[in-house]
Amino acid sequence: MGSGFIVELQRNSTDWANVVAEIVKIEKKIFPKHESLARSFDEELKQKNSGLLYIEVNGEVVGYVMCSCPSSLCASITKLAVKENYRKQGHGEALLKAAIEKCRKRKVQRISLHVDPLRTAAMTLYKKHGFQVDSLIEGYYSSDRNAYRMYLDFESD
Repeated sequence: MGSGFIVELQRNSTDWANVVAEIVKIEKKIFPKHESLARSFDEELKQKNSGLLYIEVNGEVVGYVMCSCPSSLCASITKLAVKENYRKQGHGEALLKAAIEKCRKRKVQRISLHVDPLRTAAMTLYKKHGFQVDSLIEGYYSSDRNAYRMYLDFESD
């Protein structure tokens, strides 16, 4: 397990620009151009219902998760990414747990996300944390790439 720690990106933080720049780099490396938020990252994060948690190892941003809570009932995880050389070290899982916890604190009833069925590691991680496949959406990412919509429901207490 890496000794990374999770930070919530605050709008007014002094390292906002640096962190966003780091994340944009990861974004460009991992996601195909049309799926990358690199261009619109700042706008995405300025929406008041979206949040970003990132994980730092030795001062380097190695992964991040973006959530948005458009309503009090439903949240969605819009991005979860970890730099390739930091994968399989528990960072993705740590980020996912932190995002789930953040949504739970907001008392949302459901978290949903979309995942490429071919990304087995991601699928396994989400299922491990209770996400269930809702439906297959054909051509979600591009004409030849589908997505599973998955969700996690919280018990209302």
